[in-house]
Amino acid sequence: MSELPAAIEPETKSWTWVLEATCPDCGFDARSFDVGAIGAALDDNARRWEAVLARPDARTRPAPTVWSALEYGCHVRDVFRIFDGRLQQMLADDDARFANWDQDATAVEDRYDRQDPAAVARDLRANADALAATYGGVSDWTRTGARSDGATFTIESFTRYLLHDPLHHLWDVAG
Repeated sequence: MSELPAAIEPETKSWTWVLEATCPDCGFDARSFDVGAIGAALDDNARRWEAVLARPDARTRPAPTVWSALEYGCHVRDVFRIFDGRLQQMLADDDARFANWDQDATAVEDRYDRQDPAAVARDLRANADALAATYGGVSDWTRTGARSDGATFTIESFTRYLLHDPLHHLWDVAG
């Protein structure tokens, strides 16, 4: 079995604050995003990730404890899949409750560092398209859902929160 990469410190911060303030790193202001434009935003984001994952250095970590572009791309691919499932839950269930997702454990268990960048780009695109299609069926942006940590969202706030993640990670890999 191949050696695991250096450990990444698990994320413990609740990023829900991005719903109330501009991100000082990537500059995204969730308050000003038109949620009706989510399909186009997902399409643009997937296109940008396709370019990042095609870079010859996509597998290279900038530091031993910082994810590579590939690892970030795997995470974004999975974010799109997880959020699609959660959005479908919000559309189907009153006051949906989301199962916990340990993104750090997933990165290790699924060996993000060993995945094929071209396959990740294809899957990321497919997951973004599926999520955009689910958004196409939203008529009530006030339906609610809650994470296992108690953070609650409407579909509108969930959408704003969602979009920050893949945009912020593009900022992470731009360097």
